[in-house]
Amino acid sequence: MRPATDLLSRTLRTPELAAQLSLAKWDLLVRQARQAGLLARLHARFDELGLSEAIPRLARWHFEAAAALAHKQQIAVRWEVCQIRDALAGLNGPLVVMKGAAYVMAGSPAAHGRLFNDIDILVPRRLLNQAEAALMLAGWHTTGLSAYDDRYYRRWMHEIPPMQHIRRATVIDVHHAILPDTARYFPDPEKLLGRAVPVADLPDVYVLAAEDRILHSAAHLFHDGELPHGLRDLTDLDLLLRHEAATAHFWPRLVTRATELQLGRPLFYALRYARHFLDTPVPGDVWEALRPVAPSPVLLRLVDGIFSRALAPSHASCSDALSPVARQAAYVRAHWLRMPSHLLLPHLFHKAFISPHQENGSPKAA
Repeated sequence: MRPATDLLSRTLRTPELAAQLSLAKWDLLVRQARQAGLLARLHARFDELGLSEAIPRLARWHFEAAAALAHKQQIAVRWEVCQIRDALAGLNGPLVVMKGAAYVMAGSPAAHGRLFNDIDILVPRRLLNQAEAALMLAGWHTTGLSAYDDRYYRRWMHEIPPMQHIRRATVIDVHHAILPDTARYFPDPEKLLGRAVPVADLPDVYVLAAEDRILHSAAHLFHDGELPHGLRDLTDLDLLLRHEAATAHFWPRLVTRATELQLGRPLFYALRYARHFLDTPVPGDVWEALRPVAPSPVLLRLVDGIFSRALAPSHASCSDALSPVARQAAYVRAHWLRMPSHLLLPHLFHKAFISPHQENGSPKAA
């Protein structure tokens, strides 16, 4: 596997090394961290370890500005979740907040320094049309999608097209599952909803159970073909795992739940690359328990070549000659996992040769 020797990964693994960096290295670290969406998280890590004073004055304002933005976004996320809850008050079912917003609502360490592009929610499929109509009445609408992309979302995806608020420009992703129906693995959304836990200080709002938050993060990361913030998502997993590992019997519960939800293979990859990039501690018996779902040695070598590059910061200093090929391979692999070949090939053809010639101002590509 290609070593994770980029400066950002090394600093995330061993923040104490920051005190030894030259100004040129600090400049490079800022560039890599900004590209990866990790400036605020790195600042939070330095602050936690009492290393903030090691940041040179010329570089400090970059970190402080990112930290201020992250703090502002967390306040905004809490407020926005309240607006979503009010908009869906008539929904006869749970409102489950997922991913980054869930880390904030649950008070998870993974919220520290986390930046946001949107808010993800999960609603039962039977209530999807009702939820979309209620959100539209409250000001959220789909915008800028081509007819093809709109149809693609509604027919094949695990979510409806992204909805953007007409006044605040905030974006919601409304999911009815965490992976598409056509995916090779399909975690039953009813099992996820059945174990959702209430947010302590916000009635009628829920987050996924702790193990399910980890498994959803893993499934999202290794089924998403575009990874500009792959390392950020990997740090989410690292923080979630380190925090939950302190609870009794966490690791057996996690492996058992992964098997139940058909997510053993994504969990294997998540643990493998979290350890590779971030030295995430994983007990030996966990690897043994995941051996039945691990890929063959030949496939694993190929996947290592892809993700050891695709998950690195998307910065020229972190790339080699194979990095563009690896990112393209990750894109194709994700779509191959999400769709059977008779659907995938026409879709890739359309996205490669037709979509570029169409007007598309979508907040998120299909």
